[in-house]
Amino acid sequence: MKVSTAVIRIWTASALLMVVLVGSAAPQTRVGGHIGFVLPLVTRVGGQTTNLGDGFSIGFPMGITVKGAGRIAFDLELVPAVKNTPRAVTLTVHPGVVWGIGHGFAVGGRAAFDVNSSQLGFTPLVNKSWPIRSEGSFFKVYFAEAVLPVRFNRPLGGPDTNPVTFGLHFGVGF
Repeated sequence: MKVSTAVIRIWTASALLMVVLVGSAAPQTRVGGHIGFVLPLVTRVGGQTTNLGDGFSIGFPMGITVKGAGRIAFDLELVPAVKNTPRAVTLTVHPGVVWGIGHGFAVGGRAAFDVNSSQLGFTPLVNKSWPIRSEGSFFKVYFAEAVLPVRFNRPLGGPDTNPVTFGLHFGVGF
């Protein structure tokens, strides 16, 4: 499996950013994460619209979050995904920032780099979380997130496409 130079640069930059953020962490800085699943409900690409029933796919996002004293957090997410038609397993590297806007809501955006693919893009998101009130629980919140992945696919020798998907991401944070 060959990894493109751009993906290696993104991984390196993300890792360095994580080291800088964690290395300069003040006492109020917290490191956490999340795990869950995402369902791409509707996709529009090349003039055609497909939905989850046309070809099932599911992703399993997992992320590491660095949050300071303010409302902003850096979140590095990795999303392995399984697609049924055509059968494929993919991995998206998804660094981004998320802003808490109050009452358990947050908005944000992520860059998106699909490993071993000619596809990259961005993903805006809206998140709603609910605290888990169990004392001593490893998991701190449940969440639901609406995502709108926008990708730019530029394959060599193939047509350029710009898929846009609406999806829902559910999970727990720690």
